Amino acid sequence: MNKKKVFIGMSGGVDSSVAALLLKQRGYDVTGVYMKNWAKDIPGFLCPWEEDLRDADAVAAQIGIDLKVFDFEKQYHDKVVEYMLEGYQAGLTPNPDIMCNQEIKFKLFLDTSKEEGAELIATGHYSRIRDGRLLKAIDDSKDQSYFLYRVTSQALKQSLFPLGELKKTEVRAIAEKTGLITARKKDSVGICFVGQVGIKEFLSQFVQTKSGPIVNQHGQTIGEHDGAIFYTIGQRHGLGVGGGLPYYVVDKDILKNIVYVTTDLDDERLWSDRLKLINLHWIKDQPKVAKIYQIRARYQSPLIKAKLLSLEEKNTTLELKKPLKAAAPGQSAVIYDGDVVLGGGIITI
Repeated sequence: MNKKKVFIGMSGGVDSSVAALLLKQRGYDVTGVYMKNWAKDIPGFLCPWEEDLRDADAVAAQIGIDLKVFDFEKQYHDKVVEYMLEGYQAGLTPNPDIMCNQEIKFKLFLDTSKEEGAELIATGHYSRIRDGRLLKAIDDSKDQSYFLYRVTSQALKQSLFPLGELKKTEVRAIAEKTGLITARKKDSVGICFVGQVGIKEFLSQFVQTKSGPIVNQHGQTIGEHDGAIFYTIGQRHGLGVGGGLPYYVVDKDILKNIVYVTTDLDDERLWSDRLKLINLHWIKDQPKVAKIYQIRARYQSPLIKAKLLSLEEKNTTLELKKPLKAAAPGQSAVIYDGDVVLGGGIITI
């Protein structure tokens, strides 16, 4: 029996519920922790934190473990929400889930748990850990290693991912078989901390925007948008300009408040054969220049082969073996060596 003391983040969803159950079955001394990161409602959207906390508490009682609540609202706002708002206002497409893992789950949660006596932390992420390295999950369709590339090797050595060797269908089956109340609970969608609310509705509560022109590839104004910051490169839906071929966002000018679109799928602004990265993070093994790796430029997008042309903090370039559609500044490009996540950086122009 492994009696190491583990604090596991429990969100009230099926994944973290099963992860906690598996740790208990494996003999760990398990304590559940609900991280209260956001509790504000957005007009038209109720924040689900109270319901999620009730579900986490009920599951903890079912499997016979204690549940604590860590209130991280202030730190979350300062480290994640502000990062997201500043990114969008600068015309970028930031990823709050990646920043949450870097700053909250595998830094603040880890440190707070250790202060309260934990030896290890755990989460319901679909990924694997081996010798301080991060690996893809067995279930490719649920693999979350993309969101975890900025976690440190030292944090990974103190973490457990009980679901990394399982498929999602197996996790649901375990929950059903053991009668967990979250067995049929739907997976959360939308912004990581607000639930069903979309980016546009969320941003509208914090930034002032105004309408502006939508300009096509011929320089013609074909419509009006309600704020350039709401749009991202490659976006097709929600433009409000119909008729004929679909339009895709290929650029935006935040200062002039203009959104540029095209119906031409061969428009060079829609495709990238090279990516420049900044704000690099390597988990353990730094990649080698001139070697071919695989990269992922957004969650669940196909892996693309790429050669590392340069490796400097402000001059890191990847040459893609096939063009990538809609690479948006602010998104992350994550570098894989087989199943191992080496790290990555933020895409820049």
